[in-house]
Amino acid sequence: MTNIRVLSIDPGYERLGLAILDKDSKTNKPDLVFSSCFKTKNTFEFQDRLLQIGEHLESVIKEYKPDKFAIENLFLSNNQKTAMRVAETRGVLIYIAKKYNLPVYELTPLQIKLSITGNGKSDKVGVEKMIKLILPNLKKESDKLDDEFDAIACGLSYFALEKSL
Repeated sequence: MTNIRVLSIDPGYERLGLAILDKDSKTNKPDLVFSSCFKTKNTFEFQDRLLQIGEHLESVIKEYKPDKFAIENLFLSNNQKTAMRVAETRGVLIYIAKKYNLPVYELTPLQIKLSITGNGKSDKVGVEKMIKLILPNLKKESDKLDDEFDAIACGLSYFALEKSL
């Protein structure tokens, strides 16, 4: 059996959390290969920001060659304009994943929190704390943004839930 590599995403059009995680088939342990928070230029029109996001995602896929694609489902907010734009961003991201023949797995915020902390109502601090326990090499890193930790959590959740997805 071979290792599984997942590209996981916390979608957003201003800040996009990305993570590449591997799971060793022998030890069944996850390993963080890469993570980042990609920021689009706020001086650009929304359509151009979507183009930036699509091009960046393609470059990550080409460099890291993931086997799977996990993305957080849209959390509905009171701000309809933001929700619509994040939904459009998700559409671009899913399109790019399918263009590269990646199976797409959509995870809800509840599934992610529950699989990481055991509590579907955990806050971001609790999720981050558990991620650092699961991935000890992150303990030294404190400069990651929430979006990046959310993408890492999404990837870890994929591994925890992959048999049921």
